[in-house]
Amino acid sequence: MTVLKQGQSADIGLLLEGTYPFVSGGVSSWVNQMIKGFPEHTFALCFIGSQASDYGEMRYQLPDNVVHLEVHYLHEPHGKVPVIKRKGNKQVFKEIRCLHEQYRHADTPKGETASLLKSIMQHRNEGRYAEADFLYSRESWDYITEQYRERCTDPSFVDYFWTVRIMHSPLWKLMALTETFIPVKVYHTISTGYAGFLGALMKQRTGKPLILSEHGIYTKERKIDLFQAEWIRDNRGTLTKDSSEVAYFRHLWIRFFEALGRDCYHHADRIIALYETNRLRQIKDGAPAERTENIPNGINLPHLAKVREKRSDTIPLTICLIGRVVPIKDIKTFIRAMRTVVNQLPDAEAWIAGPEDEDPDYAADCRSLVKGLGLTDNVKFLGFQRIDELLPKVGLLVLSSISEALPLVILEGYAAGVPCVSTDVGSCRQLVEGLGPIDRSIGASGEIVGIANPTELATAIVGLLSNPERWRAAQAAGITRVERYYTQEQMFGRYRSVYEECLNKSDALAATPKSCPRGNH
Repeated sequence: MTVLKQGQSADIGLLLEGTYPFVSGGVSSWVNQMIKGFPEHTFALCFIGSQASDYGEMRYQLPDNVVHLEVHYLHEPHGKVPVIKRKGNKQVFKEIRCLHEQYRHADTPKGETASLLKSIMQHRNEGRYAEADFLYSRESWDYITEQYRERCTDPSFVDYFWTVRIMHSPLWKLMALTETFIPVKVYHTISTGYAGFLGALMKQRTGKPLILSEHGIYTKERKIDLFQAEWIRDNRGTLTKDSSEVAYFRHLWIRFFEALGRDCYHHADRIIALYETNRLRQIKDGAPAERTENIPNGINLPHLAKVREKRSDTIPLTICLIGRVVPIKDIKTFIRAMRTVVNQLPDAEAWIAGPEDEDPDYAADCRSLVKGLGLTDNVKFLGFQRIDELLPKVGLLVLSSISEALPLVILEGYAAGVPCVSTDVGSCRQLVEGLGPIDRSIGASGEIVGIANPTELATAIVGLLSNPERWRAAQAAGITRVERYYTQEQMFGRYRSVYEECLNKSDALAATPKSCPRGNH
């Protein structure tokens, strides 16, 4: 653990996995916006990352109401646990068996799983289940070998054994973290996954309210990552491998993150999605429907209206993709589309505005693709940019992503007078075409295209930039839509009621007299 700013207590504990303040992007911008939007509250930040080498310096200056920041890297070595022969507690491992069995079934009543998790945490706190028991006890070995024989379809026991160990190692760090994080009144996790599981553990330990806000659905995005991951082994022989089946270890990791997600859903007091499709997905994945709600993102409209005033009357032939240069943004499809765009609009220029350090190999492939397609004069990599300076020079925003939630960049573009072409992911169709009859009557603020289709993307770009009347109609629709439905005042108002309810609940819990142990009256 590294403490970058030490506080004593805070109103709200933000649990942040792989995002603010070390990674720029839509979620980080939203976190920064939220902290600044509630100056009356103090925030303690717990950042969770993979390993230190994956992150550089902080990308954001911490607002004054951030009183604490600590950093944890789950896949860094944390000290060797001494190898000591031990039997393990039979009752504890009986409960662990039950817990894992419940994790395999999404329809398990939430109370049963929460009760078992609480019991196992209590065993740990009282010394009956330590990390050494998981690593070295006879009970643990028997359980792992039993599960391998019964369930594993991959022939390598060695890979199975180490996968189980690697999978569980971060959980021990999270359990230890619950004992050291400073006191807060409310926990607010910005994803499920490890941060969400930490929230569940914190709720178990302290009883304080837990809020979950999901921008994208974590388990869905993790599935995409895991299907693409090259580090996951598949030891099946060529003749026994069925390409239509997911490799066992890949499937094991997917189930692991699904289980962590359900734990977070079961413990959260309020579960917030950005739009209805994701709320329904949360319910499908195990979230109690009565605790779910939608609060869409909102932008600083007055500030961006001033940015819009800087635009000239000319429609720039500049197409901009604002985002990280990573596979999930599918930058390569945008680059391929630009070959067709430039064939029809030779003066068109594409800007890719976002950091390249998250996946350097992918970024290098994108640069090579630009060179290979003869687009070095038309496609520019700008790195991280301030949108205030960028948007007045842009004629069209493009999102070529294979996964999104409710992208702030589209809303910011609308407010700055820039229409959008986006793939049909997340809430992008809702943002471009409208949601419901009244919203749709505003008109389209751009165009929606299919995923990984450079021809369709290019056609949409050319269609808007070569038709000034259509472009100006899209611009007007975007401005109207964002002004009517997506202001930060609306978002802050909704979250203010969530925070007030949970803070009041926390204060009531703190004021409740604790019952005295028997014999101490």
